Amino acid sequence: MTDLGIEAALGALTPESRLGRLLKKARGLPKVPGVYLMKDPEGQVLYVGKASILPNRVASYFVPSADLGFKKAPLRDLVEDFDVIPCEGEWEALLLESRLIKDTRPRFNARLTDDKTFPYLAVTMRDEFPGVYVTRNPNDERFKGARIYGPFTSVHSLRQSLQLMQRVFQFRTCDLEIRSDDPKNRFFRPCLLHAIRQCTAPCANRVTPERYRSDVDRFLRFLGGKRSQLVRELTEEMQGAAKALRFETAAALRDQLKALEKLDDRERRSGSVEYDWQPEVTLFSGDPMAGVRSLQRTLKLEAPIRCMEAIDIAHLAGGETVGSKVCFIDGRPFKDGYRRYRVKSVDNDDYMSIREVVSRRYRDAGDGHELYPDVILIDGGLGQLHAALDAFGQLAVQPPMVISLAKKEELIYVQRATEPIRLSREHLGLRLCQAIRDEAHRFAQHYHHILRSKRVIDEAIPKRPAAKGGRTKKSPPNDPKGKGPEDA
Repeated sequence: MTDLGIEAALGALTPESRLGRLLKKARGLPKVPGVYLMKDPEGQVLYVGKASILPNRVASYFVPSADLGFKKAPLRDLVEDFDVIPCEGEWEALLLESRLIKDTRPRFNARLTDDKTFPYLAVTMRDEFPGVYVTRNPNDERFKGARIYGPFTSVHSLRQSLQLMQRVFQFRTCDLEIRSDDPKNRFFRPCLLHAIRQCTAPCANRVTPERYRSDVDRFLRFLGGKRSQLVRELTEEMQGAAKALRFETAAALRDQLKALEKLDDRERRSGSVEYDWQPEVTLFSGDPMAGVRSLQRTLKLEAPIRCMEAIDIAHLAGGETVGSKVCFIDGRPFKDGYRRYRVKSVDNDDYMSIREVVSRRYRDAGDGHELYPDVILIDGGLGQLHAALDAFGQLAVQPPMVISLAKKEELIYVQRATEPIRLSREHLGLRLCQAIRDEAHRFAQHYHHILRSKRVIDEAIPKRPAAKGGRTKKSPPNDPKGKGPEDA
């Protein structure tokens, strides 16, 4: 061999050439979620990880300037090759990662035999209406006979995946003891998860045991990776229900199919850990759940805060007065719960406008026909809070907590409290309230601008003169005064 050939052979063995080869291979991976396995020269698995986009995550290990931390830094010097397993979504990558770690026990992964407890997913199959729970103690008596999945390495990722799948299969996650023959069920009011279509509410007899069990069976098959088979079965069942004129069942199956199709789209759109929420909201609120817990402690509430709503008023010198109501669930905007109101009773009175909007929005809750949110936030100071409380005072059922947030000083006024709450501008609970308040203001202003633009355009365009012996375009056929629908 010539000297040049010897130098080339030695160059192929240098760390730089090895990392360059691995980096090139990593960048050529398909841009899909999946699991990767780092291996040494003997083929032993050193590390197992998951990725929302395989080339982005795997390539980061082989960039010389990347900081892997003191625990993973030696890994880069030992990796000779890697394998990947593409997945249909992050939920599947999460399940597969936990199984591979448990089976192969890589040296650079956390040991599953130490005293650290890992989260598991438990499905209580012995119950008439099985529940789905995240637990760190699968040997607990309450999970006897349950279907156990795991262990998982990230409880945060597990809860995120579970929340996505709950939107599809609508299983329960509460700790209630539910029996279909309990006569009290028909008087029970379902929780918020039923209202946002994440639970079929067996607690209130809104679903039969057979129908609920079939949804749980589909969920278990989905966890087992039989997604394609499940889609075919759902399609055939939906078509059969439609032919048998069972349209309600067919519609429910259709909704499950659509949710399954959108499941991966939501995950790809959201990135690795964050959902695709409005940036103007998430920039201010930081970690939403941390903000929710902080606000719960500030308001000294015993029950966790799940649902928050905010009310705001917008107008310009009394013209085109409108109100808005925005809804946040677990610190995140819930767009289906947004509402806007055109104020009819007054023109330039914020207090009366708040009374009208509050009365219209919470009329059903005040009569006991709807569930109040955990916290209602009014944009404004003490006067706006009293205006809202005056409206609530006319209702039979009172809300659990009403607060207001004043601008500039950012003081929180609380019902039945003599002094406002002053918090640090970095307080997570205050930042969450600011985000909800700002979103309500944005939504109200948007509707106000729409109405004002429409009025300006209508005033600028001259009306077409009525034809001789005829009527204007907007006049009803038999209206002698020529009044159109907008004049009613």
